[in-house]
Amino acid sequence: MDVATCIEQGRGDFLLFAITPPRQSTPAERLPEIARATVERLEHLDLDGLVLYDIDDESSRNPAERPFPFSPTVDPSTYRAEHLGSWQAPVIVYRAVGKYQREELRTWLAEQDDRRTLTVMVGASSSSTSTPVSLVDAQVLRAEENPRLLLGGVAIPERHSRRGDEHLRLIAKQEAGCRFFVTQVVYDLNAAKNLVSDYRYACEERGLAPVPIVFTFSVCGSMKTLEFLRWLGVDVPRWIENDLRHSTNPLTASFEQAAATAAELAEFCRRLQVPFGLNVESVSIRREEIEASVELAARLSGLVRSG
Repeated sequence: MDVATCIEQGRGDFLLFAITPPRQSTPAERLPEIARATVERLEHLDLDGLVLYDIDDESSRNPAERPFPFSPTVDPSTYRAEHLGSWQAPVIVYRAVGKYQREELRTWLAEQDDRRTLTVMVGASSSSTSTPVSLVDAQVLRAEENPRLLLGGVAIPERHSRRGDEHLRLIAKQEAGCRFFVTQVVYDLNAAKNLVSDYRYACEERGLAPVPIVFTFSVCGSMKTLEFLRWLGVDVPRWIENDLRHSTNPLTASFEQAAATAAELAEFCRRLQVPFGLNVESVSIRREEIEASVELAARLSGLVRSG
């Protein structure tokens, strides 16, 4: 059962892998080669779908210097259409809606196949940023142009820790058409569990069925990667940082930490009867971290297949 079918039925227990398209500066002749290598790397995994990120410059959200310079990437929908034709499972295509003009986004929404494509719409990185299309505008456009296109939203446990209202944001997005949510990389287990719990009981109060929450995991093989995760807004508890900083093999340490966090979250969601999925990505472009992320997805497959 693929991810689209699971989400249509309000079910969880699915596994995804997320990738970022190549940089726009990549020579055109190399794009097919990169795509082919990606499919070969992932085809042995028991995946239910692929996630394609839409990267935007988030300097307005975080004025601190970006640990890795921002570089625009190939449009994820274009990359999928032109180079990932051999990938058979559904693809969740992110859309940073503020990057697009209204008619451009409207056309894209209307053109999407509602069986093989899902989308996660992401709003502006900062409330102070003015964009041609807001997240609310984009949700309305999706309802008008392609209501059968499965729509997802972003869930941020760290924001719930700071403000205590992320579960209400999820419910508002759900009422606007979201059928699933995807978190940013999870390192703070308690923050994620608090969000799941508050969301579960808020749904119960309103007579709503919880929709799947997809928890994202990644490995961290260096302090530079850790610095980048923090720049992205990921809360890494001090004890985890200490473990990584003092480990002789931080990549292995972060791998085991991510696997343990995923296992505990899976058990917690099952107990609260909140459908869930697991998503793995590599934050770094270092080969060893990418390979460890693939290994992590293989490990996590056992968690969703045991449900």
